[in-house]
Amino acid sequence: MIKENLEKIRATLPDGVTLVAVSKTKPVSDLQEAYDADQRDFGENHALEMRDKHEALPKDIRWHFIGHLQTNKIKYIIPYVTLIHSIDSANLLEAVNKEAKKHDRVVDCLLQFHIAQEETKFGLDLDEARQLLGSEAFKQMENVRICGVMGMATFTDDRVEIRNEFKHLKAIFDTLKHDYFANQSQFKEISMGMSDDYPIAVEEGTTMVRVGSKIFGARNYN
Repeated sequence: MIKENLEKIRATLPDGVTLVAVSKTKPVSDLQEAYDADQRDFGENHALEMRDKHEALPKDIRWHFIGHLQTNKIKYIIPYVTLIHSIDSANLLEAVNKEAKKHDRVVDCLLQFHIAQEETKFGLDLDEARQLLGSEAFKQMENVRICGVMGMATFTDDRVEIRNEFKHLKAIFDTLKHDYFANQSQFKEISMGMSDDYPIAVEEGTTMVRVGSKIFGARNYN
């Protein structure tokens, strides 16, 4: 079913929107099945699980780290990660930069914003992002590259609320683009939308959707 699920979802996505298959908790065999159906972007939220899957699977996979990243786990993903979606503090970005330098890499990152009503979600607000991007410390970071923003909408059936939260993230993206990244072509990604709400995110300008259960079925909880 994985191949059919991927084809269904791809048919609903316009050109320019990347489908990140959220494969956390799923066995390597499921990822291989998706890979065989031409999926190349995979999202994980545990550094050690991602490392183990990276070692077991083809090396042209683009790995997206989408979960809350602890500084002591950064070293497990930096050698190969394609994009970190979840930079939610200056300290974390600095730690990523430091580890990336050891590997002589420039690691692409997204700033994660708190756009939901739930307090449990991580993320910056616009003022915190401005402080980060305007800081001397940020100007010294040569091994990270900010490529856009990420956010998670409230887990709710209220489609109006979800739409407003996505509009809010798009407005944050536009503000940062204008004020800090006007001439930087790499700042182009808006990572928003998951299995239940990605069609709304597409309408509101997402460039990346993170879809798990609609591809692989319900998540496996250990």
